[in-house]
This record gives sequence, C-alpha cells and structure tokens, in this order.
Amino acid sequence: MGSKKTYQLTRPVFFIGFMGAGKTTVTRRLARMCGLASVDVDRCLERAFDMRAKELFLRCGEERFRDLEADQLEELVAGDPLLISCGGGIVMGARSRAIIRERGFAVYLKVTPEESASRISDHSTRPYLESMESFRAASSARLPYYAQLADVTVDTKGASVGKLAWDIRCILLKRGVLCQTSK
Repeated sequence: MGSKKTYQLTRPVFFIGFMGAGKTTVTRRLARMCGLASVDVDRCLERAFDMRAKELFLRCGEERFRDLEADQLEELVAGDPLLISCGGGIVMGARSRAIIRERGFAVYLKVTPEESASRISDHSTRPYLESMESFRAASSARLPYYAQLADVTVDTKGASVGKLAWDIRCILLKRGVLCQTSK
C-alpha cells in the first residue's frame, strides 16, 4: 500500500500582486493540490465587518483600511503557516510590508494593468477602476513594493491557473518553504 504525499509549510506564503493577477485563484488551486490551508485577507475582512472590501475601504479610508489589513495579517501569522492571498494594495501599508518581509515568503504574481483590467469581470467591486489612468497610477505606485518584497516573481501572462500553481509548488519545494511528508 503506497503512502499518500502530503505537504506542510515551514512559514506562511504571501501572494502579492496587483488586482486581477490571480492571487486568490492560484492560492486556492495550490492549496487543493498540496492539501494545505489557504485564506484570502479581503474575505477575512469582509466576514469580520460584514461588508465588501471596497465598501470597507471607502467607509474607513485607506489609512484605516491598511491598519485593518495589518491586524488581519498579524492574526493569520500567529497560527500554523498558511497560503495567504493578499489584497492588491496591502503593500501600501508599512506594517503589512514588515509582516510579509519578516514572517513569511512572498510570491509576487506579476500582471500588467491592461491584463489586470481585462481579467476583472465586475469592476464595481474594485477601487481604482474608474479609469485606465487611475488603474495605471495605482499599479505604478505599488510596483516598487511588490518587487522589494518578492522572494520570487512569477509572470502570469499566458499561464493557466494550474500551471502557475504547479510552478509555484516546485519553487516552494526547491526553496524549502514547502516540505513533502508521508502519511
């Protein structure tokens, strides 16, 4: 009787990148592929405050929203290591950047503003989608933070979710962030 391969994380893995990069989708696929737990920071905030992330952002303002994201990250890294899908703007908060840098491994899913806009079907759920100019400006402001925090950068252009998840799995195994165990 063969033993089933299972995996465990040695530290949290943060998926960062601009909206529409596929952070949540890739995180979920990787979690299923490896039998790991995953979580989406925006969904956690939506459940905690019983409103959409965009509504929360508009109601409390960016500074307070970034504090709430950092509080959520603190909670998530206090437990067992998880695959964590971060909101696109989480890198704008200094506290969140410190948590990502010091407490885990960051996978930057790279996407152009144009690709990102084309992937988002419901623009009403996202801040900054009033115009392509505002979209590009937001992406441009965040780009240096994504690059600075990234332990690895994965270009999403033309890649399927399955391929991205598989490639990231291989990277995490090679880097010792993901370890194979047997049960």
